[in-house]
Amino acid sequence: MFQRRGIPRATVHHPVFARLYARCCGPAADQRLGLAALRDELLVGATGRVIEVGAGSGLNFAHYPGRVSEVVAIEPEATLRAAARTAAAQAEVPVDLVPGVAEALPVKSEAFDVAVASLVLCSVRDVRRALAELRRVLRPGAELRFLEHGRAQERGPAAVQWAVDRTVWPLLMGGCHTWRDPLGEIRAAGFEVVRVRRLKVPERGPTLPSSSMVLGTARRPLD
Repeated sequence: MFQRRGIPRATVHHPVFARLYARCCGPAADQRLGLAALRDELLVGATGRVIEVGAGSGLNFAHYPGRVSEVVAIEPEATLRAAARTAAAQAEVPVDLVPGVAEALPVKSEAFDVAVASLVLCSVRDVRRALAELRRVLRPGAELRFLEHGRAQERGPAAVQWAVDRTVWPLLMGGCHTWRDPLGEIRAAGFEVVRVRRLKVPERGPTLPSSSMVLGTARRPLD
């Protein structure tokens, strides 16, 4: 099933960030920040074969509904992939963890019913190439589910994002960028956005550079 030959396996390496993320950003933090409910909303109604890019430590795995027949979870960071194995073993649906990067997915074209991009487009090296790959592996008419943080609509927070992206944020946060425009990039990649809503996470409390988020569904056209 997998086309592993020629695919880089160790092109992402953030061991310090990955260890901190795996320890500090677990299910309890998800509940506290309101992300657990957003993951439920992201994945509700998903069915068939699913590919998830940038699966991290596997926080989405517990939220997949039973109608999902298989999740192929792509994660390039070895430390996070190791942490995700525990979550995969506890999931109610079959999860196959695969090393790989979003820009060169080691799977066949038009093989999936749903693709999931969850807090990953901020950190991929080439957003357009990653989205082109997601479109390639989805069947015509299939869905892209996305939960991403990105550029704020308000001028002040957006200016802060622009500044931190050019200084310390990517270095401290494992390559994350806060000023990217995931919704615009999804549309530019040829997906039809079916629904979207904008969020602030956490809903209450201080606004962080990563607080502005979008949650929604897009579709690969029937071509």
